[in-house]
Amino acid sequence: MGPRASRSPLSPGSLPTPNLRHLALFDQVVRRGSVNAAARAAHLSQPAVTQALGHIEAVLGARLMQRSYAGIELTAAGRAAAGRVERALQMLREALVAVRRRPADTAGADVLSGVTATQLNALIAVVEERAFARAARRAGRARTAVHRAARQLERALGTELFEVTSFGVRPTREAEKLALRAGLAFAEIAQAQAEVATAEGTGSGSTTIGAMPLARSLLVARAVLEFAAVRPEHGISILDGPYDSLLTALRRGAADVLVGALRDPVPCDDIVQEHLFDDPLAIVVGARHPLAGCGAPTLAALARFPRIAPRRASPLRRHFDALLERLDTPRSVAPIECNSLVAARSMLIASERVMLLSEHQIHHELETGQLIALPHPCGAVTRSIGLTVRRNWRPTAVQAQLVEGLRRHARAACAAHAQRTPAAAARA
Repeated sequence: MGPRASRSPLSPGSLPTPNLRHLALFDQVVRRGSVNAAARAAHLSQPAVTQALGHIEAVLGARLMQRSYAGIELTAAGRAAAGRVERALQMLREALVAVRRRPADTAGADVLSGVTATQLNALIAVVEERAFARAARRAGRARTAVHRAARQLERALGTELFEVTSFGVRPTREAEKLALRAGLAFAEIAQAQAEVATAEGTGSGSTTIGAMPLARSLLVARAVLEFAAVRPEHGISILDGPYDSLLTALRRGAADVLVGALRDPVPCDDIVQEHLFDDPLAIVVGARHPLAGCGAPTLAALARFPRIAPRRASPLRRHFDALLERLDTPRSVAPIECNSLVAARSMLIASERVMLLSEHQIHHELETGQLIALPHPCGAVTRSIGLTVRRNWRPTAVQAQLVEGLRRHARAACAAHAQRTPAAAARA
């Protein structure tokens, strides 16, 4: 299973998703400037719309509107919420239109009519968990309740969302698409809740960072500690795991930003990569290795020792394979594949194996003298490190502050390495 963020729609302790009908009425009041106009457009009574606004204010924990001589005026919290709510509703409408097969009951009917957050949350959970029973356990609800909500959504849309196979019930492609886009809309609603909390001084939301190996070892830790000292009210979750799992979390809205090695080419068109620095790669050995202290190893010298290989399909593995092509070694000698720095460190210390690694990634091991970084035999070899976000992600002001801290610490790490490199080369 891949990493899962704590704020996933059905996870215990996450903020409740407001009623979609109430959100749509709030949006109508904002657009039309009055409760009466919104009530007429929705064919509802004024008290019904007023009651819906009260429910939204209760969920968001703030007064969103106040009456003035000019009509309805948004408070600071209302202004913070309005744009996010409009954006989330538009995302949901587009997602529903893309999969809906059943015609609307009346001309001009809102595609959101008859669709609830409970139904969409159930769909998201079933798609992510691949089974109704696991989705129910994750939600802390009865299996029948989750099954009923998901099937109600299926009937409302007139679209087959689940199919029966010999392995059980599985989501269709339409279900996968809708769950992905609905999850992003709910992430936008969570951003609205965070913006309101910031405006009210009661919090500032949260950020989930997907950290790849290099980022986990140095960059993210320093940036997060600095940020938390200034904004202790902001929740931070750090996910680790294989790149594919982190990318899935990002695209679903369960993670906000990934930090680590960039991919070339970019794996999908709904994400954006930002280059921060070029990470130098080195031949890493234990402190007692025969190559330690001998300067840059030649290809012939390197070929004499067994190797530890990075995980397949990673940028680091491509550099390792390129180096392996230049070594004159028997193909029958297979390297040990290892994606755990803890395990790799233990094997390097206890053996004469060598590994291609980032110098930044083993910063602590170099500082304590457990490992030695030797120059790459082919000269300067680097991989690109940076940030990955969703193409349409709009961070809150507080999240933007955290992201800027990540950029600043990346620049500092790069500068510090540039200063160390001449001294290290002289010692070698």
